[in-house]
Amino acid sequence: MMVWVWLGLLAFFVIVEACTANLLTIWFAAGALVALISSFFIENPMIQVVIFVIVSFIVLVLLRPIAKKYTRTRKQPTNADMYINAEGVVTEAISNLNAKGTVKVRGSVWTARSISDEVEIPENTTIVVERIEGVKLIVRPKN
Repeated sequence: MMVWVWLGLLAFFVIVEACTANLLTIWFAAGALVALISSFFIENPMIQVVIFVIVSFIVLVLLRPIAKKYTRTRKQPTNADMYINAEGVVTEAISNLNAKGTVKVRGSVWTARSISDEVEIPENTTIVVERIEGVKLIVRPKN
């Protein structure tokens, strides 16, 4: 009887892991697999549950740090990231309230907005790019 329980749990954990791919349930799938194998030799369900818990815990503690090391998502910089912290010049006065303004940074002309709605930046002012939001540079005057 417990063979079907462990087989069901194993299938469930594998399906959940396949759907998420975040290493959430793979540890419990390993525990369910060992418990499934043990159910052929050990009839006591409590011992099988203990085996499931112990194996799941051991696999989680020992293999999770290694798996995280190899599956860690690294931020991949884009070409646009090179504009962050770059200096440029305002080519059209920047006014967030009027939704206007352009800057020239590294030879490219961008639509720009001020870092604050209260700060208008006049033409020919040197600016520093704080961040990119969509296709607009968010800038501040260089001090």
